Parts: sequence; C-alpha cells; structure tokens
Amino acid sequence: MARHPQVHNDLGGGNGDRYWRAVVGREPAADGTFVYAVRSTGIYCRPTCAARKPRRAQVVFFPGPEEAERAGFRPCRRCRPRGEAAGAAQAALVRLVCRYIDEHLEDTISLASLAGIGVDAGLSPHRLQRTFKRVLGITPRQYADARRLDRLKGRLREGETVTRALYDAGYGSSSRLYERVPGHFGMTPATYRRGGQGMQIGFAIADSPLGRLLVASTPRGVCAVYLGDSDRALEAALAEEYPAAEIRRGNGDADRWIGAVARHLEGHQPRLDLPLDVQATAFQRRVWEELRAIPYGATRSYGDIARRLGEPGAARAVGRACATNPVSLVVPCHRAVREDGSLGGYRWGVER
Repeated sequence: MARHPQVHNDLGGGNGDRYWRAVVGREPAADGTFVYAVRSTGIYCRPTCAARKPRRAQVVFFPGPEEAERAGFRPCRRCRPRGEAAGAAQAALVRLVCRYIDEHLEDTISLASLAGIGVDAGLSPHRLQRTFKRVLGITPRQYADARRLDRLKGRLREGETVTRALYDAGYGSSSRLYERVPGHFGMTPATYRRGGQGMQIGFAIADSPLGRLLVASTPRGVCAVYLGDSDRALEAALAEEYPAAEIRRGNGDADRWIGAVARHLEGHQPRLDLPLDVQATAFQRRVWEELRAIPYGATRSYGDIARRLGEPGAARAVGRACATNPVSLVVPCHRAVREDGSLGGYRWGVER
C-alpha cells in the first residue's frame, strides 16, 4: 500500500479545517481551488469527489493537480481532477472575479478582497493569482488595468474630455493615467479622442505572392498590414482606418518592414516578430497573442483558442477578434479555422 509520510501540506495551516469542511460538504464552489490527497491510497481528488471520505489524519491539501503529482499522488479515476469539470470550475471562478472587477473599477481592489469571492472554502490570495493567470494568462491587476483602458477609450470615443473620461474609467489622477496609457494606446488620450489627429503614418506597397501588399507604421511599430488587388483600394482602406492622421507613402520604417513581410510570404522568414502599434480591447489582445503563439504551418480552431483562453463559450468572439485584426500575417489570423478544419472566412478573401 502506498504511503507518503513526508508529504508537505501546501495548503495546511489555518486553512486546513476550512478545506476539510468543503470536502466533507462536497461544496461545488471549492472545485478548482484546491485538491485533496489521501496518504494511505496515494490518490488525490477534487473536493466534490463522491468517493467515501477518508479519515482527516490521512488527508493533505494541494493548490492543484500539478503540486499533488509532484508529491507522488495519482489522480482519482472517479472524479478525474484533471478533467474538464475542474477546468470549468476554475473558469467559472475567474469569470466571477472578472465580473467583480468590472463592477468596482473605481475602487482599489486587493488580492485579499478578491480571494473570498464566491468560494465558501476560502482561497488564498496567492492561489487566486495563480488560478487567474492560468485561466486568462494575465493577473487580476493586469485585467483591471486593461478594463480601465477599455472604458477610457470608450468614453473618449463618445466625446468626453480627457479629465472627465479618466475619472469615469477609474483613474484616481491624470499622472496615473499617463504613466500607464502610452504603451497601450500608441498615442496620448487626447490624440486618440481626435481620431489620431497629429499621428504620422508612413506606408509602403509592394508585390507579393498574394497580390499587392501594404504595410503601414508609426514611430512605435506596424499599425496596418493589408492585402488587395489595387494600390488605390489599399490606400483608401488605410485612410478609412486612420481618418485624422497624416499619412505619407515611403515615410518611416514601412519600407524596411514590408520586406520582412514579403519574405515571410515567400517562405524565407517563418517567424514575423515585428513591433506593433495597434488599438485593441483586452480580449482582442489576448486572442492576438494566442494567434502569434501558433507554430508556423499549424492551425487552431476558434473553439481551441477560446478554450486556451479559459472561455470555452467564446468561439464567436474569437472569430470577431480575428476579423478585426488590422495587422494580417504579423498577427496570423489565417491560422484560425473551423472545428472541422475548414476555412471560416478571411478579411482579404478565402482564396488568399
């Protein structure tokens, strides 16, 4: 019979009794927040496992399956702690935390205040941080920052002054806004509100295996990559995207970067790692980062991408994020396909 006399209890201490009560009560809210292992059997389970409960003295708690397996325990075949149910529970917890953050953007939110939301068994701030990042790929603070920026951009588009918009979005001061915004906006909030007025965009157009190729850039990075049949149509699309900017052909780094994109299309440069200067919501950024992580020559379904983001029901939203990608090829939205592997559409035409 397996024995684990030296196992370290990762979640013991003052929380041990609380976790044990969650196990005895099979509390659904505890699923995905920890697992419990039994020394005498060498098996670990989810808190809601229907198996007969062991004696308390034989139980040890861990933050998740990985930690339990590193300690030498095996997953239970009955409750399948590594299965989809555990992942769904974690995703549900993160959605709950996201909803709370969305409703309290004006407040200072600590990890400790988030840790107990909807979890009767209790959850340490450290464990919440790890679970949140595992599901979304970002921390709660990064999520809150992204949501404030999303709200700010919406207020500015509606015509509010910068001062009014920054307080409505939950920024306590203008200095805090300006220290966080440039890396996300690529321009100051006031410039964004004027539709990019004052921005200088240079572009280049060249032949490619897929027709005419346009690459446009600001001093910060690439802001547009378009494919088409005529230069006039490509230039019109760029002007529509940035109606108030100063746009000139052959200005800036576009000439250099268009060469990299063309070499990529010819198969000579598999990885396109160019600096970007694009506008995006928090969700769009997450989708685009996931697209850039797909290996060269491989594809993922919209559903696969949604599941990797911890939002299995967001396949359509993933499709919209692909359709609104302004930097085709650099962000390879062409690697997203339907569940059956067929093409679901492409901004520059399915034939391309």
